[in-house]
Amino acid sequence: MRRALAALIAALSTTALVAAVPAGPAAQAAPAVPAARAAEARAKWDTRVFARMPGGHPAYVHVARSGRVYAGTYIASGSTAPSRVQEWSADGVQRRSWSVPPRFQRLDADHGIQVAAETRSGRLIVLETSTSSVLTLDPDSGAWRRVARLPDGAVPNYATWGPGGLYVSDYGDDVIWRVRPDGTVSEWLRSSALAGVLEFGTTGLRYVPGDRAFYATQQTITTGATLPTNGGLYRIPIAADGSPGTPELLWTSLPTDLPDGFGISRSGHFLIAMAGLTNRIVELDADGTEVDSFPQLPLVGENGSSIPFDTPCSATFLGTRVLVANQSAVQGDATHMAILDVEVGQEGVAPWVPRSAEFGRR
Repeated sequence: MRRALAALIAALSTTALVAAVPAGPAAQAAPAVPAARAAEARAKWDTRVFARMPGGHPAYVHVARSGRVYAGTYIASGSTAPSRVQEWSADGVQRRSWSVPPRFQRLDADHGIQVAAETRSGRLIVLETSTSSVLTLDPDSGAWRRVARLPDGAVPNYATWGPGGLYVSDYGDDVIWRVRPDGTVSEWLRSSALAGVLEFGTTGLRYVPGDRAFYATQQTITTGATLPTNGGLYRIPIAADGSPGTPELLWTSLPTDLPDGFGISRSGHFLIAMAGLTNRIVELDADGTEVDSFPQLPLVGENGSSIPFDTPCSATFLGTRVLVANQSAVQGDATHMAILDVEVGQEGVAPWVPRSAEFGRR
């Protein structure tokens, strides 16, 4: 994903349409923050460095139910180093790390991982791109396991538990995959709404049980209703029989925004990271109306911290803040590869992890 994203942004940078950025003023909560931080008043959009990213190129931040924080590495093109999972405390203190075993990754190809979700028992769900695999990592024992492989050529990007299993977005194809607890993989939804320009397609994916619907971000849209460099946020309802309904476009991004990972607040607002040229975070209300954006001046990514937004790829709630993975996909600046901490002034909702969220032995 990192190499392809850099190529797309570079191609778009000479023809980007600069538009004005709008300015504006019963679920499980995201894990609580330590008392010292909770007592500290911070203004909305106050941005700080949560942690540097060893190995570089973080693409998503996962906040576990334990309160610990995880991210995986995308490797620079040409590197043969294995991808790694990094762990921090909720205060940003670096803890343990684990390398992907060679049998689960092709080191002679572009490779990368995202810690995308977790099982009910606390195993981390890790998506690996070079082998199109769904892996698990037990942070207690350090044991890795492959639970499923998507079809050849699939690019697993984000994952969420939903009815009947784990659902995985595909960055390179117009499909959402379902992985059953026994590891069986099938197409759950194939739709032209999920087709992207040059395969730059579906990114963030989240199931909201109270709404009985999935929400998905799309980096580029090819339906003809927008410019091919616009992305968007879709709502995908679920029918009574578990089949997908027609994706509904709730919001359309600016050209070259490239919407990526997102978090959902208790009020139903979406906080979405824009991995494209605009280097911003967008806030939408529950209906998909854009109510705020940060920073007000797009492109440069200046956020008031020592590290600007540089390909921000996720917005994961931790208390009233979102943790943003700064991938630096285009610049490749190692000093920008970090997890940033952005106060948003509202509590987040943790991803749904039902009791059935486990993989059995095959």
